[in-house]
Amino acid sequence: MPTVTFIGHAGVSVDAAAFHLLADPWFAPTGAFLGAWHQYPRNDHLDLAPLLDADWVAVSHEHLDHFDPWVIERLPARTRILIPCYPGPAFRERIAAAAGGRQVIEIQPWEKFALDNRGSWITVIPELSPMCHDAAFLIVADGRGILHCNDARLTAAQARRAKHMAGGRLDLMALQTSGASWHPICYEYSAAEMAEVSMAKRVSKLRATQRLVRQTEPVLAAPFAGPPCFLDAEVDHLNRVLDQADGAFCDPEAATAWLREHLPRQRWECFKPGDAVDLDTGEITRDPVSAEFSFADAGRGDYLRRYAADRADAIAAVLAGHPEPGPDLFDRFTAHFAHLGGLSDYFLRRIAMIVRFEVTGPNGGVWDVDFSPDGLTVAQASPDVRPHYRISTAARWLDGVLTGRMAWEDLLISFRLSLYRDPDVYNDHLVGLLKHANAPALNAVEAYETGRDESERIIVADGGARYDIPRYCPHAGEDLAVGAVVRDGRIHCLAHNFAFDLATGECLNARAANLTSRPL
Repeated sequence: MPTVTFIGHAGVSVDAAAFHLLADPWFAPTGAFLGAWHQYPRNDHLDLAPLLDADWVAVSHEHLDHFDPWVIERLPARTRILIPCYPGPAFRERIAAAAGGRQVIEIQPWEKFALDNRGSWITVIPELSPMCHDAAFLIVADGRGILHCNDARLTAAQARRAKHMAGGRLDLMALQTSGASWHPICYEYSAAEMAEVSMAKRVSKLRATQRLVRQTEPVLAAPFAGPPCFLDAEVDHLNRVLDQADGAFCDPEAATAWLREHLPRQRWECFKPGDAVDLDTGEITRDPVSAEFSFADAGRGDYLRRYAADRADAIAAVLAGHPEPGPDLFDRFTAHFAHLGGLSDYFLRRIAMIVRFEVTGPNGGVWDVDFSPDGLTVAQASPDVRPHYRISTAARWLDGVLTGRMAWEDLLISFRLSLYRDPDVYNDHLVGLLKHANAPALNAVEAYETGRDESERIIVADGGARYDIPRYCPHAGEDLAVGAVVRDGRIHCLAHNFAFDLATGECLNARAANLTSRPL
């Protein structure tokens, strides 16, 4: 009788007869990266021993709210760790370093990996574009199918294929409805702009979830994740996101209410740490401690202050591990970007702009990185130069990246920085170069983006006009026939919220290939 127990942000323990599988653990004592933020509710009474006593652990990607070294180090020596096989080596190397002598096994996309001799298996479903190294897990145990989407933004076609692989039925589908994203919370928007961007992002995320569930019709759909909360005084001001009913990062209770309203025939349930659902009977057992928690609790401020006090020693230890850098910071910064600039000519052509880094604190400065198609250069900032992006952070955090203690994306999702864009257009390739920083991963993106077949086209209508467009989004391959919203002369891809002008094909809010639309 398979039972699913929910233990955290994206944590699911699947107890199916003789094996245990823990998907994306997240219950380390420090909460999350740099002691900066933690999603709540917390449930410290949970007995972790049965969850750690696992034969298999599956980890989807390297974000530290999914891949937690503290958990990996406490697993039994027999535990085998399953990860997706991504084009670059970074995730594999990071897992291997934390795993000690435990076996790490990479699973190829859509490969059925046997978990026992009774027909239980797991597979990984990575995002279609290799720009993002995120993946869902499809688990079939005792005849029950569970699709755990983690942070992966699956296309409708991928979700339907997963259901087919599971025998035409998904008993449980868990979907992230609030991402750990630095946009818009870390951007320098006015209050009005922040509200507008936040609401658009929130609704886009919920619509994407609604679309996937409509396409797959699972027996039970479970929204999870969000919003973040911040426990360190340096980023405490970001807790304003918790006070915004229309903010970008809604909590699971709010997400469930919205989804129930917009897809009322679907069964929706949100879970808290320690809750369990029996997939044979559908019965839900609520954890008595978690049941006392509500995201809408008026005493939230006191709750967070107690939470921060409990984590104070751990936060102080993390901060102490990031001392101020020496006077050679600019030289190491220059060498770091010289290395990045030599990894991919394709990415330099796609970035093609100047990024200004404002580095505060000892030995910081204001430095411009020119990502030119002719080559990358680094220089002290000049008032005569107008940057397209501006990234501001403290020298101690930049030093962590340069020394390899963390990756660029770790810094981004720590929220210990601010950003500004002029014009306000997202550059996916800039973020991709920073977060991957290795040639195999970048080459895989180039091969994907330059090798797409755009011959299959569809007709869309808006305001009496009709347009011939490619069926698949030029950014990351979403099926626009089912994964897009058309309004006001634009088509909005729900996968990543890219918006294209139907008359010109131009992407309006990000650097992306032209849609090649044709008015009819």
